[in-house]
Amino acid sequence: MTEKLFEADALRKECLATVTGCEKLEDGFGIELDQTVLFPEGGGQLSDKGWLVPEELANIPKLGESLKDVGTAATKTGSGLGVLAGQIVGSVVKEAAAAVSGAQDAMQAAVQKFAGLPVNYVEETKDGRILHHTAKDLKVGSKVQVKLDWTTRLDHMQQHTGEHILSYAFWKLYQLNNIGFHMSERLVTIDLDKEITLEQAYAAEDFANREIWANKPISISYMPHTEVAKLTMRKKNTKLTGMLRIVAVEDGDICTCCGTHPPFTGTIGLIKITKFEKHKDGSRVEFLCGRWALEDVRKKVHYITEASNMMSTKEENVCAGIAKFKEETAALREQLKQKTQALQAGELETLLKNPPLDSKGNKVLVAIEDNYDPKSAKTLYQKLTAVEKAVVAVIYANGPRVNYMFGLGQGAQGDCKELIAKANELFGGKGGGKPEAAQGGAMAAAAWQTKAAALKEMLLKA
Repeated sequence: MTEKLFEADALRKECLATVTGCEKLEDGFGIELDQTVLFPEGGGQLSDKGWLVPEELANIPKLGESLKDVGTAATKTGSGLGVLAGQIVGSVVKEAAAAVSGAQDAMQAAVQKFAGLPVNYVEETKDGRILHHTAKDLKVGSKVQVKLDWTTRLDHMQQHTGEHILSYAFWKLYQLNNIGFHMSERLVTIDLDKEITLEQAYAAEDFANREIWANKPISISYMPHTEVAKLTMRKKNTKLTGMLRIVAVEDGDICTCCGTHPPFTGTIGLIKITKFEKHKDGSRVEFLCGRWALEDVRKKVHYITEASNMMSTKEENVCAGIAKFKEETAALREQLKQKTQALQAGELETLLKNPPLDSKGNKVLVAIEDNYDPKSAKTLYQKLTAVEKAVVAVIYANGPRVNYMFGLGQGAQGDCKELIAKANELFGGKGGGKPEAAQGGAMAAAAWQTKAAALKEMLLKA
């Protein structure tokens, strides 16, 4: 079994391990180690990421450290040249050591990037084995340096520990229970067993952040389930038995948990509720913590600032400005609707006044419109197909596309499937339908109106 070093020290970033197993998976290989610092997905927390670096490449000689030692010695003894000279020599050597050390850091990063085997997912199997998912296999018995992607670990710890504290806030203030927890990339949610108000959400958020700013210690302990039952906890899982892992915030939340947590609440940085809504009989609360919360707030502040600049108003007036804009837009749309209806009435009158007939005696009603919206086109189409013995074509441009609809009025003779095929060929578009109705569209070329007129002539000659 793999020793889980992350359980005792969530801040440990690397370890030397021996490969104890390697199995073929659908998407690569599952590497099993005798110990690891990489947390496998579980308990609602996402998997860590990292690298497995061959031992022979993991430890570049610490030349920089050796030079530092020489510099220190030179400073202390004067190196036979006098104390002042020794200090000068020591300072020069230390400067060189810093430069070499920086180069070594770059070399280590390069080794990790190019020689290290990326681990993008870690899983714990049902039988308790921990598999590190990689693209290549490793020889059983070989040694590797296991290196943690710290940014990913910190992100996940901040979200998970933040979930503990926010859940505790709702429980402590309003006796609400967390009955569901989900973490994905940039989205974390908890489900509460009752609906909440905006005021309650703000109060819980404030409470949770005070717990963070107090920088309270977070402790990990183990105790038998019989002792756990005596603790004051917001939720207890009676199905868990044996020795249980307890995560406790000083004078705050206590719960059983298998995840990684920092030693102090201050590491979380920030908890920000981004949204809440009714979910079943309770509420679903979306929130983010730490870096994810900071970047989300930064992005939204940018959006508000941009909106404020576009509207030439103060940021606090953006919502009122949007409401006013919606009202004005609605009024303009109503005016446009009325004018469109008036135009359509005049167009209908023109089309229906002595309409041309085809060879079968059908009335040929063709409307060719520029800058027409789909809703108005559909209305026009419905009015034209209500005319008895009419063969109808509505051809209109909307943005970068030209759309066309064909239909038959009651008693008309024709086949709209044939018409749509001709239109597709003419416009280079796609579409289909039935003998009595068909529609399609294409990208609007510069000569689309000329093609529409040619299609009209085809209908008249049919």
